[in-house]
Amino acid sequence: MKVEICSFSNKKIYPGHGKLFVRGDSKVFRFISSKSESLFHQRKNPRKIAWTVLYRRMHKKGVSEEAAKRRTRRTVKHQRGVVGASIQDIQSRRNQKPEVRATQRKEDLAQRKAAKKERKAERKANKASLQSTGSQISRQQAKGGARGGLKA
Repeated sequence: MKVEICSFSNKKIYPGHGKLFVRGDSKVFRFISSKSESLFHQRKNPRKIAWTVLYRRMHKKGVSEEAAKRRTRRTVKHQRGVVGASIQDIQSRRNQKPEVRATQRKEDLAQRKAAKKERKAERKANKASLQSTGSQISRQQAKGGARGGLKA
């Protein structure tokens, strides 16, 4: 089913309805009623006639029923603290002079290096003590493993 559109009012014309007008330059015009045909021949502007679709579109009639205005969500920016530092800490550090921050960074780095060295020394000491006591056990396990396991 082919639905045409009225050349004057822009309303739908269903099959078997309306009139067809072919102008001298072979341009085809379809009209839904003799009323719209008459107004077209009088050279009336459909944008100024209140019942036409063009007028309703131009004056935003009936649009609110079809589609309500879309609400846009605006992102709200919040300043939050990071794990281990509150906003006040972050802002105070941001306001510090670069020289002060650089010295603090150097001190912090030195402390971390020292702590790392201590941990490494502890591990070495633990490893050495484990090897001295563990060497006897490992020999027994090796012997037992060759025979078929340790006996409890």
